Amino acid sequence: MKDEEKQPFLSHLEELRKRLITCAIAVGVGFVISYIFAERLFQILVTPLTRIMPEGDRLIFTNLPEMFLTYLKTAFICGILLTAPVIFYQLWLFIAPGLYQKEKKFAVPFVVFSTILFVGGSLFGYFVVFPFGFKFFLGFANEYIQALPSVKQYFSFAIKLLFAFGIVFELPVVAFFLSKMGIVTPEFQKKKRKSALLLTFVLAAILTPPDVITQLMMAGPLILLYEIGIFVARMARRKKDTEQETTDEVVEG
Repeated sequence: MKDEEKQPFLSHLEELRKRLITCAIAVGVGFVISYIFAERLFQILVTPLTRIMPEGDRLIFTNLPEMFLTYLKTAFICGILLTAPVIFYQLWLFIAPGLYQKEKKFAVPFVVFSTILFVGGSLFGYFVVFPFGFKFFLGFANEYIQALPSVKQYFSFAIKLLFAFGIVFELPVVAFFLSKMGIVTPEFQKKKRKSALLLTFVLAAILTPPDVITQLMMAGPLILLYEIGIFVARMARRKKDTEQETTDEVVEG
């Protein structure tokens, strides 16, 4: 590799390191704040399950340090959610040098909508999917079988779903910027709608537990978000064409 080729690569690594350090510091501050309320935050996290458990039942933990580690993990996850705007802003600062000047003005909308959609997706999972999914699983208990969900298993299961819904809800933001960069067009998205529909159910099957209800609850919003993504991409394309026409008129003038 030539020296002139190494230089941009090393500068990108240095920039990435800088952004990661900033994110780590922000998450660390969020972790400290969240740990103060870790017990209460965990109680909120398990509420969708404890609300439908039979009276007198409770979660269990089988290792002595398990509850302490769970509180640490809860505080860490909440620290990430608390500092999501900072993380998205640092992501924007990392990709911004590769954008045109007129595209850099989308920094604030990117941070705001990315945060809203991520948190909104997580809340959808918490308030809508969790109650139905947990009720389905607890339905297998009977007079011969008792459900004894552990703290560790529940935490891993819940966090996986919360992040899965948070990430998939970012689809409109991704569609907007891919359209702005000319990588994806509304026409292409319409043409691939059937393939996207199939991929949606495959993705839902991978990211959710193996029950039809939870999978449909992820697939449904994904399909809706895909259609919203087409609409958003059309808006981005229209705005881009308008800006191009304005630029051409200025050049001709």
